[in-house]
Amino acid sequence: MSEYLDPKELEMLRRWSTCAISNGIELFNIRPRNEGFMLPEIKCVFPELRPMIGYAVTAVISTSSSGGHQIPMQELWKETLKTPEPRVVVIHDIDHPVVGSFWGEVRTNIFKSLRCEGIVTDGAVRDLDEVREIGFHFFSSCVSVSHAYNHLLEVGIPVKVGGLVVKPGDLVMGDQHGVISIPLEMARDISEAVQLIEDRERAIITFCKSREFTLDGLVERYMAPRPTWPPR
Repeated sequence: MSEYLDPKELEMLRRWSTCAISNGIELFNIRPRNEGFMLPEIKCVFPELRPMIGYAVTAVISTSSSGGHQIPMQELWKETLKTPEPRVVVIHDIDHPVVGSFWGEVRTNIFKSLRCEGIVTDGAVRDLDEVREIGFHFFSSCVSVSHAYNHLLEVGIPVKVGGLVVKPGDLVMGDQHGVISIPLEMARDISEAVQLIEDRERAIITFCKSREFTLDGLVERYMAPRPTWPPR
């Protein structure tokens, strides 16, 4: 069985929020609960869009100077086409502070044609109205008016963005809450794990909204055994 998910399996994940996916991953106990997601410094620019999910295409960029090592943009295009669809570009900006934007309307159209769903960067983005209309996802640390001296430094290597190390081909998901990495080894089981947690939480919420609500009843439901994986 391929480690990559088919479109139907990806859609099953996309129907959940990143918060629900995070809860589901916890059941597998494969990583600490304070790891596996980007810190709040990486913000969702278009929270109204449906969740983004795809396999990571990685790069390193700078915008602060016109000098130094650079590689052609075509190298990132080639790297993109090596990655399974759908794709998400994850870019680390080495500049501190961030100066200009590597991403705007033109590159959005290019990478949308390369079957990418969005960009995740600790750098800047721009051309927000135009990109919003296209329906392309932006997750970034900030917005900038200028592209400055933007250029590529590396492609196809592990990058650290928002405290999360992302390797080429990693499965990443983003929505209005932020960006999370989904371990491929259990990605096909996560929807079922999420449903277990959702059922437990829905029982508590439904009881809280009911006319039968009592403190004793709340304690009973809240203290009920939590779901485990595999299901008992």
